[in-house]
Amino acid sequence: MKSMHYIGFHKKMIAFCIKSKDGRIIDHGIVTANRQSLLEWVQTVPQPWMVAMEATLFTGWIYDLLRPYATATKVAHPQMLKAITAAKKKNDAADAEKIADLLRVDLIPECYMAPTELRELRRILRYRNYIVRMAVKEKNKISGLLMEVGAIYAKRRLHGKRYFHQLLDTIEDVPKSVIDMLTLSRSNLELFMAVQKKLVTALRANPLIRDRVKRLMTIPGIGEVTALTWVLEVGEPERFASIRKAVSYCGLCAAQKQSAGKEYRGPISKKRNKHLQTMLVEAAKLAPHWNPQLAEIYKKELTKGHRNRATLAVARKLVAYLLCVDKSKQVFQLRVEAEAA
Repeated sequence: MKSMHYIGFHKKMIAFCIKSKDGRIIDHGIVTANRQSLLEWVQTVPQPWMVAMEATLFTGWIYDLLRPYATATKVAHPQMLKAITAAKKKNDAADAEKIADLLRVDLIPECYMAPTELRELRRILRYRNYIVRMAVKEKNKISGLLMEVGAIYAKRRLHGKRYFHQLLDTIEDVPKSVIDMLTLSRSNLELFMAVQKKLVTALRANPLIRDRVKRLMTIPGIGEVTALTWVLEVGEPERFASIRKAVSYCGLCAAQKQSAGKEYRGPISKKRNKHLQTMLVEAAKLAPHWNPQLAEIYKKELTKGHRNRATLAVARKLVAYLLCVDKSKQVFQLRVEAEAA
């Protein structure tokens, strides 16, 4: 039986290191990060082999390309890998060798890789969020231009299509260059809004996630974008063994620091899925208006005198609702209604 070979990958220009089971270096070098070069390199690797790489911007396509050829393909968590492989001498070749060693002794801090189809949809959703941010910038630019020239306008109606064109027709003592910039900004805003609506419509209709999104939207206070974000950022809900782990992944709890028998709690941790965290916090600000249970939680936490703490408590409860509905594959039902039935 042939012995296993362990391969460590690192960075955009792929530095690789192939090691045997006893730690001997079989081969090392650099492969250009494109599909053709990588496929040619795969043909030269001695069988059988497994590979590990650090999670980066380029990991997804490399992971998908190598999976059919490797015995096992693993992706290492970049922050945990940094703690393990900290060294005075650091370069791509040395990092590839360290990753190969960690893989060889089964100490790779492996992170979750969502299925390829979900990652494709997640890329679309994140692009939609980018478009929304650009639209907000255009709205702020329109307001800023009007304030720069001292124009009077109705703040609440400014971004309505009819009112905006009426404003341009009636506004006085404004340079023509400002009128041109306002018109251009409005055109960009309309384009961004149309694109983001088209992207959401395409995601909503996708059969892979359609049923999951519909079930999550039965939770009072959960809208379409929040449900889409949960489904595509979480991937497979079964990977969370408990609600506490899901809350931690969403960045809704403080980092734990304990030393000499004393425990310290700081602000909410920066080690989180920032896309989920942002969406859940925003949803938690509106959810109490639609969900009586969340309204009670918010009111109870608000008596302690901190609105942000109350919002976080609501967000944690939303995570519990989302995880339970997603794992059970059942529509949401309030406990009070269940007891009455």
